Amino acid sequence: MWLRQTGTRISAVVGRRSWRLCQPSQLPRLCQRFYSDGRDPAHATDTLVTGKVEKRLQDMTTRRSALVQELNQQANTLPPERLSAISKELNELETVVDTFVELQDARKEYAEAQSAHAEACREAVRDHELEQMLADELDDIRERIRQHERVVISALVPPDPADAGSAILEIRPGTGGDEAALFAGDMFRMYQRYAELKRWKFEVLSATGDLPRTVKASEVVTSISGKSVFGNLKFESGVHRVQRVPETERQGRVHTSTVTIAILPQATEVDVEIRESDLRIDLYRASGKGGQHVNTTDSAVRITHIPTGVVVAMQDERSQHKNKAKALKVLRARVYEQERQKAATERRSARNQQIGSGMRSEKIRTYNFPQNRITDHRYNYTMHGVDSLLGGESFQNMVDALKQQDEISSISALEE
Repeated sequence: MWLRQTGTRISAVVGRRSWRLCQPSQLPRLCQRFYSDGRDPAHATDTLVTGKVEKRLQDMTTRRSALVQELNQQANTLPPERLSAISKELNELETVVDTFVELQDARKEYAEAQSAHAEACREAVRDHELEQMLADELDDIRERIRQHERVVISALVPPDPADAGSAILEIRPGTGGDEAALFAGDMFRMYQRYAELKRWKFEVLSATGDLPRTVKASEVVTSISGKSVFGNLKFESGVHRVQRVPETERQGRVHTSTVTIAILPQATEVDVEIRESDLRIDLYRASGKGGQHVNTTDSAVRITHIPTGVVVAMQDERSQHKNKAKALKVLRARVYEQERQKAATERRSARNQQIGSGMRSEKIRTYNFPQNRITDHRYNYTMHGVDSLLGGESFQNMVDALKQQDEISSISALEE
C-alpha cells in the first residue's frame, strides 16, 4: 500500500487498486486496519512453504544462478555434454524457481507497505467502507501467495504418471447384506453421474448384479476413460461406510454397512508388458438368466497371469473375443496397479492404499444419512449434503479437499 496526497486529501493505493480520496484524519484508522489483521502472508501460520521446504527452494534458486553464471562465462569452452546437462537442469528448475521468485516478490510487497506506513497508525477513525475494501485486498494478496505456493509444491512433489490417465473402477458390497448391495448401487450411480459431468466415457465391463437396470449390485467393474480420471478418483480406494435407515426397516433403526471401492490406473501396453506365454486362458460356458448363448457356447473367458497369480473372468458379452478383450483390459490394470503398489511400498511404506477386507473398522469415509454428513477419516474432513454428493453434483468438492490434504502430506514428506 502507498499513499498519494492531493491538497488536503489523500488517496489510498494497495496493490493494483486505488480508492476515493479520504481526509488525513482517516489515515491512522486506514493503516491500523491494514496492518492489524494479524495474518502476515509472509509469515502466515498456515503457509504451505515452511521449514526445510523453504530452504530447499532457496538452494534451488542459488543453484540456478550458479548454472546461469557458468553458462555465461564458459559457453564457448564447455563440452557439448556439459552444455546439454546444464540446459536440462535449467529447464527442470525454471518453473519452480520463477514461481518462488514471484512468491518472494508478493511477500516483499506486503512487508514494504507495512514498514512504510506503520508509523502513521496512531489514532482510530472508523471508515467501514474503506475497511472492507482493505480487507478484500488482503484476501486477494493471500490468495495470490497461496496460488504461488501451490505451484511451487506441485513442482517439488514428483507427479504420479498415472494421474493423467484413465482408470478401472471396482465396486463390491462389504458387510451389511442387502443394504450393502443397495448402497453399492448408490455408489455406482454416483461415479457414473460424476463421469457424465466430467464428460468421461463410462463403460460397464462386468456386473454380477443387474446394474444399471436395478438399484442393487453384487459386484461391478467399470472402465472410465478420459483426462485425469485416476488423478481425481484415486482417493476413493478403500472401505466406505454408510449409516442410514434401510427401506426395509420398519422400526426406524439405523443400520451400518460397507462397500469397498478399488480405483486402478488403466494401463496401456506401453505401461505394462504382458506376454502371451505368461497367460493361461480358460474357456467355459456362460451362466446367467438364460438366452440362447448361455450354457450353449464357450463364450466365457477366464485369464490367469501366471507370474503374479492375478485372475480375471468375464462372461458379460455373447462374443468370446469381446469377453477376452475386456478381461485383458482389467488384467492389465490389476497387474499394473500391483507393480505400482510394490514400487510405492518400497519408496514410502506409509502410503499403502489397500482397500482392506471390508470390515466397518477399516473405513476411510462415512456417509451418515440421519445427520446429512460425510466424513473422510483419513484427513478428518467433513462436508454436508449426502444426496448432493451421491448425485455427483458436489463430488468435485470432496475431490478438491482430498487433493489439498494429500498435497499437505506430501509437503510433510519433503521435510522428513
